[in-house]
Amino acid sequence: MEKRCINSSALTILGNNDVVNNTSSSMKEIPKNAKMPQKENLQFGKTFSPHMLTISYQNNEWKNPKIIPYGNLSISPGSSCLNYGMTCFEGMKAYKSLNGDSSLRLFRPDKNMERLSRSMKRLSLPGYDFDHQELIQCIQKLILLDKDWIPEGEGYSLYLRPNVIAMSDNLGLSNPDSLLLYVVCSPVGPYYKDGFKPVRLLCESKYVRACKGGTGDCKIGGNYAPTMKPAKEAADKGYHQVLWLWNDEVTEVGAMNVFFVFQRKREDGSIYKEIVTPPLTRGDILPGVTRSSIIDLAHRWEGYDMVERDVTMLEVAEAVKDGMLNEAFGAGTAAVVSPIECIQYQGEDLDIPAMGEVTQRAWDELMAIQYGKVEHPWSVEVTTMEE
Repeated sequence: MEKRCINSSALTILGNNDVVNNTSSSMKEIPKNAKMPQKENLQFGKTFSPHMLTISYQNNEWKNPKIIPYGNLSISPGSSCLNYGMTCFEGMKAYKSLNGDSSLRLFRPDKNMERLSRSMKRLSLPGYDFDHQELIQCIQKLILLDKDWIPEGEGYSLYLRPNVIAMSDNLGLSNPDSLLLYVVCSPVGPYYKDGFKPVRLLCESKYVRACKGGTGDCKIGGNYAPTMKPAKEAADKGYHQVLWLWNDEVTEVGAMNVFFVFQRKREDGSIYKEIVTPPLTRGDILPGVTRSSIIDLAHRWEGYDMVERDVTMLEVAEAVKDGMLNEAFGAGTAAVVSPIECIQYQGEDLDIPAMGEVTQRAWDELMAIQYGKVEHPWSVEVTTMEE
C-alpha cells in the first residue's frame, strides 16, 4: 500500500459549528471572548492562542490536516504515549518583523522539521519521513489564523510547540501504528523581562541526563522528566540550573547547549579568543537550532576561533583560576542566550565574568535576523501557497 504524506493543500479549518474550507476569507474566525493578555503580563507557556493544528496518522498514511479551536485531546488510557512515553516535540517561534513591513517570520523552521523527523525515527514512530515543507505550510496557516496573538516588540514572539504522540490503544510494548501530530501556540515575552539575569549553575555528576547510544540527541519527552529532581535539588541549594557532566566532560546546561570563551595565546605571542561548545559526536547532546546558528555566525567573526570539541570541567576550573575564561553562556530557543556567572564544581563556586562581548554579539545578531532587521535566509517570511 502506497503511503500518503502530509498534504497542506487538503487542510481544513474547523469552526465552532462546522468545517470551513481553506480560503483566505475563512482565516478570520476567532472564538468569542478570546483575547490575548497584555503582553507585559505574559508568562512563558501559560497562555495559548485560540487554534491548534492536528494531523492524524492511521493505516500507514497521514490524514488531512485540520485547524481546530484550541481544546483538550481525547486519549485512550491504554495509549502508547501515556504508558511508554512515546512522544517527541519541537520548540520554535514566530515573530512580528521590526523592519517596518509588518511581516511575520519563522526562524530556520527547516531545522526544527529535520530534528522532529529524527526524533520520531529514534522512537520508531511511523510517518517520520513526512514532507517537511508541507508541515511548515500547515504551521504557517495556523500562524496566519492566530496572527493577532503574536505580541510585537523585541523579545516577544509566538512560541510554537509541535508534538507527536503515539495513540495506539495497546498495552503491549510494540511499535505504534497510530499517531497524532498537533501544534499549539503560546504568546510569550522576553525570557529576561528586566534585562539579562546571569545564572548560577551546579555541576551534576550523580545524575546523568544522557549517555552515548541513548536519546540525548533527540527531543523526546523521556529526556526531560528525569531532570526535574536534580534541578529541584540544585534550586534548593541556591542555583538556577544544572550543568550536566559525563565523566567530567561538559554536555549541556539545564535544557540548553553551552558555550565557553577562552583567552588563548598563539606561538607568535598574539592573543585570540577560542569559543568552545561540546561536540555532537557522542550522541548525548541535543543539536540545538540556536547552537547551530551561533556556530555558523561565530565562524565568520574575526579574532575568534569557533571550535566544537570536548571540554572538561577541570579545564574550565583551571581557566577560571588563571583568569583565562572570559565568559560562558547557555543557548536555546526560549532564552536565545543565557549568561553564566557562577559554576559550582567540587564544592567550590567558580565566578565567571557575566554577559561578555560574545554573549552580547550572539544575542544582537540573532535578534536582528529573527525580527527581520537584516535580510537573511534563516528568516522565513510566513506566507501561504496561494500567495
